Amino acid sequence: MFNRTNFFKEMDELRRFLDQMFQASAFSRQPVSRFAFLPGLSARHYPLINIFDDKDKLFIECLAPGLDPKELDVTVENNQLTIRGEKNSRPKNIAPEAYHRSEREAGKFVRSIEIGCDIDPDKISAEYKHGLLLITLGKSEKSKPRRIQIASGK
Repeated sequence: MFNRTNFFKEMDELRRFLDQMFQASAFSRQPVSRFAFLPGLSARHYPLINIFDDKDKLFIECLAPGLDPKELDVTVENNQLTIRGEKNSRPKNIAPEAYHRSEREAGKFVRSIEIGCDIDPDKISAEYKHGLLLITLGKSEKSKPRRIQIASGK
């Protein structure tokens, strides 16, 4: 005969087990590897970015210390900004066994960001100074707000 009490108890245990699995995986949506630039519960995106704008332009500041600007590639396509690059590894003249501690990782990275407005391709600039990649994207005329004249119906 079917024992209803055991069935519900087993289903409750299964639910708790699945809840624990999903909670544990919620912190690791992105793979964490020893090559992550900022390891923690999950690898953060690199480079870290601030975005702000004014009426005519969108400004992007990317925190990217220790990069060679020649190793950076910035593209805008279909309202998506992509930053690719490589952070160089340790100096070749220092043997790995000489390190007492090595917390700064290196390697290739790609970061893509959806831009919420149309960009004028002729008004894009980028510069690298003091560890910041500074990108300026000019907004296209059609993405700028327009004042609409309201006609009086009198």
